[in-house]
Amino acid sequence: MTNKGVKTINLNLMTVLWVALSGIIGVSIGVIFSQQMYKKKIGNASKEADGILGSSKKQADQLVKEARLEAKEMVYQARSDFEKETKDVRAELQNREKRLAQKEENIEKRFTLVERKELDVKGREKGLMTMEKRVQEKEAKYNQALAEQTQKLERISGMSSEEAKRTLMQTMENEARYESAKNVKRIMDETRENADKEAKNIIALAVQRCAGDFISEITVSVVNLPSDDMKGRIIGREGRNIRSLEAATGIDLIIDDTPEAVILSGYDPIRREVARISLERLISDGRIHPARIEEVVSKVRKEVDQSIKEEGEKATFDVGVHAVHPEIIKLIGRLKYRTSYGQNVLNHSEEVAYLCGVMASELKLDVTLAKRAGLLHDIGKAVDHEVEGTHSGIGADLARKYGEDPKVINAIASHHDDIEAICPESVLVAAADALSAARPGARKESLDAYVKRLEKLEEIANTFEGVEKSYAIQAGREVRIIVENGQVSDEKAAIMVKDICKKIEQELTYPGKIKVTVIRESRFVEYAK
Repeated sequence: MTNKGVKTINLNLMTVLWVALSGIIGVSIGVIFSQQMYKKKIGNASKEADGILGSSKKQADQLVKEARLEAKEMVYQARSDFEKETKDVRAELQNREKRLAQKEENIEKRFTLVERKELDVKGREKGLMTMEKRVQEKEAKYNQALAEQTQKLERISGMSSEEAKRTLMQTMENEARYESAKNVKRIMDETRENADKEAKNIIALAVQRCAGDFISEITVSVVNLPSDDMKGRIIGREGRNIRSLEAATGIDLIIDDTPEAVILSGYDPIRREVARISLERLISDGRIHPARIEEVVSKVRKEVDQSIKEEGEKATFDVGVHAVHPEIIKLIGRLKYRTSYGQNVLNHSEEVAYLCGVMASELKLDVTLAKRAGLLHDIGKAVDHEVEGTHSGIGADLARKYGEDPKVINAIASHHDDIEAICPESVLVAAADALSAARPGARKESLDAYVKRLEKLEEIANTFEGVEKSYAIQAGREVRIIVENGQVSDEKAAIMVKDICKKIEQELTYPGKIKVTVIRESRFVEYAK
């Protein structure tokens, strides 16, 4: 190896050694520096820890002080509350003690009163026992005196005690009957007065709300002629025209001395109306011969039938009755040509329907049913000249045939008391029928029949024992009967008025109703001298 090589190796070794030494020195310096920095950080941390500990102690002391203050306040508040509650409890206990003391005093007072009452009761018992002994002694004396008096009375009167008892019982029974009759009369008078007052109010209201016109008609029709020459044309050659007209219409033509008038007479009002219209048309047309008469009568009969249907429909519409059988509508229309005591039956039926409706409304009944019964109550009069029987029975059969309500059928059949009414609507129909017929001017009758009815009323009244005088007044709507005071008592008068009403109903036929009044009075007359 050369010197150059050796120098190079030595140089490298020196370099390595220097580098190693430099590293060792650097590491040593770093370690020393790190230790110093660590010590410095430890010192700073200890200082910070000391500061934190100091502040924590201060805060802890402050919290302890605050906790102590709050505890003191709570203790003070609790003590105050306790003292207050204790004070209230003491006051309540004191009040209770006072009340208990008062109750004890009251109980002692009551106990004292009870003791006194017991003493009083014992004293009274002793007194009662003494009084009872005295009463028994007096009762024995009284019974003995009564027995002696009874024996004396029996010897004086000649009657035994049993007979006297029977006489006394009979007297008491008669007095009891008299008193009961008086009570019955008083109760009946009060009931009648109240019922009459209510019924009069309802009827008065119905009459005020239903003021219908009255149309009086007769059984003949008069056709006015333009001249008396027309009478000859109506009679025709050898009377063939008048015979044809009578045969076609079923009506009698009366051609007398009445100027410019022909009278049509017949029991059937519809036929009479057909004859009247036919004759007026023949007179207006001027062609009067048998063939023309038959043609005109046939046309007029169809027109009258149509008019009858229209009148029936109008009546049901005006009254407010619907769903009526077509045949019944025709019967209602036929009533336009029917009269009763001069009163048009269709107008009468409509008025009865209105009256029934008003009264049913006041009594809270079925208004529609009442109106229906009122409108149909006289439909039997539409065919009563064709069918045998009373118009009420015929009408009920027709209503039953065409499926009317049983209440309506009963109202039709019972409105003249032919059968018993089974529903309030039947009673309303009877009342409305009598009311419509009895209104002044609604009906008329012949003078002879009127006079006979008045005489019969007085005759019926005079047949009763004790009647002194009787008077038919107010056109036969009322009978006033004066009885003898000595023969008829008030109780007998009440019975007599009912008996007279029953006899009038059985023996007389009359429109509406008749009021019977029995008058009994006492008169005492003396003269001052």
